[in-house]
Amino acid sequence: MALANFPLGPLQTNSYLLHNANDAVAIDVGGDPSPMLAYLSDHKLTLKAICITHMHFDHIYGVHALAESTKAKVFCPAKDDVIAHTEASLGGIWGFPKVTAFKSETMPLGETSFAGMSCLVLETPGHTPGSVSLYFNEEKVVFSGDALFYQSIGRTDFPMGSLEQLMDSIRNKLFSLPGKTRVLPGHGPETTIEDEKVNNPYCGEFAYA
Repeated sequence: MALANFPLGPLQTNSYLLHNANDAVAIDVGGDPSPMLAYLSDHKLTLKAICITHMHFDHIYGVHALAESTKAKVFCPAKDDVIAHTEASLGGIWGFPKVTAFKSETMPLGETSFAGMSCLVLETPGHTPGSVSLYFNEEKVVFSGDALFYQSIGRTDFPMGSLEQLMDSIRNKLFSLPGKTRVLPGHGPETTIEDEKVNNPYCGEFAYA
């Protein structure tokens, strides 16, 4: 499998493509998906699924355009339906543009597959009520959305955020993954589970030293 990252949109959201020889999966689409479409074309890939880690505006700006161009199915966390009509999901907050509406299906939980690639969909709420993280065991990578960052954690001051839930999600879900797992977050550089368990100042061993 191969990975490509495209920081897109007003908040430079990490928008990913994970693919094998023929088929691809997109994880979050933070803005104009033209670079993703060019990559798909250059590598002769068929986009099979668009997976959304959570329903904040900066992770879904480009979903409509990408889905329209590729006809790929869009999967969104069901428990984020409660924030679907807030500015945090619709856009407009802080003067940012509105999000173009798109059709979606419910994100499956637990063991599943996208484009033939095995995936464990973990419920990792806290940043939003329905946030999920996508762990691809074969690739040894987890897409953490805005739950866990390099030496940081997601904000919990948006509607229905919960610091208690977020800390539980990180410590009991993400930190249970193998230490060498690459963490590909929604913003900023990648990291690993073992590095965050030791050095994250909010939830790692560093915080309790």
